Amino acid sequence: MYIILKPKLLHLTKDIAKVIAIIISGFLLILAMIFIKYKPVYEITVAGEKLGYIKNLKEFKKEVEEQIINQQEKYIANVSFIEEPTYKMKLLSRASNENEKEIIEDLKLNNTIKTYKYYEISLNNEKKSCVDTLEEAEQIINQIKVEFSEDNLELNLQISEKYTEDLEQINVDTIEVATTVVETAAQEIKEESEAIAIINNVKISVLPVTGRITSRYGESSSRRKSTHTGLDIACITGTDIKAVSEGTVIFAARQGSYGNLVKIDHGNGVETWYGHCNKIYAKVGDKVKAGDVIAAVGSTGNSTGPHLHLEIRINGVTVNPQNYVY
Repeated sequence: MYIILKPKLLHLTKDIAKVIAIIISGFLLILAMIFIKYKPVYEITVAGEKLGYIKNLKEFKKEVEEQIINQQEKYIANVSFIEEPTYKMKLLSRASNENEKEIIEDLKLNNTIKTYKYYEISLNNEKKSCVDTLEEAEQIINQIKVEFSEDNLELNLQISEKYTEDLEQINVDTIEVATTVVETAAQEIKEESEAIAIINNVKISVLPVTGRITSRYGESSSRRKSTHTGLDIACITGTDIKAVSEGTVIFAARQGSYGNLVKIDHGNGVETWYGHCNKIYAKVGDKVKAGDVIAAVGSTGNSTGPHLHLEIRINGVTVNPQNYVY
């Protein structure tokens, strides 16, 4: 029986093999025809919207990392997608073109959130300046600390990382400008700590002369028609008279009973007058700083001996200098 069936089985097997070979050849022919006319690509979509096609998915993702996620634009701390792109393989006519560059540009412009980082410098919990990098902020703070190290000041200098998604919100200074801003603020703190008094935000930080008070504000005298409008401090003739604060010289000449008189406008309605001078060194229009020598003690005008007549006026009205000095 087996001997009889064996030739038939061999013949059937050969027929099946021929059929299979024909099927495979046909399938391969179809594939060849498909690949002659079409090419495999990846369709890129974002939130259901088709952006285009790419050929190599691995290379495309690499370009996305380099050009979008890891871009080195100034201030950028992080870049993320609003919607993650999706990738789907498709067959596309070989006459069609991929548009990888356009897709990357579209993703960069329309589908990213950029977070920007900068550094804020504060002094005593008050913002003073912003700079690009941590290194710049540290350099500025170290410089200020060295500069004011011997002044025994409470300088709480801090650096804060700041983040924003709005590039226009970032307003940073150059390192030179930022240093000047913080340095000026520290100097103001120093001046306030050294100030003898503050009148309408005008810092009185220097005594005009050192001497003995011989006549106080408001005293009456047979030599005066009214009460005393200032403070008299007796000194040796020629003693330097110093400006008590920075300001502008608005008068420097002889004026009646004051004799040789210097007037300084310190702003905010505050003026100081220096009378009975022996010599005047300052000129009208001079910008003076606290401690600048503006005149010399004398006894000109209505005076019985060498002394400085000091007046302080606020909005044109005399006040008692001893409320602030001496």
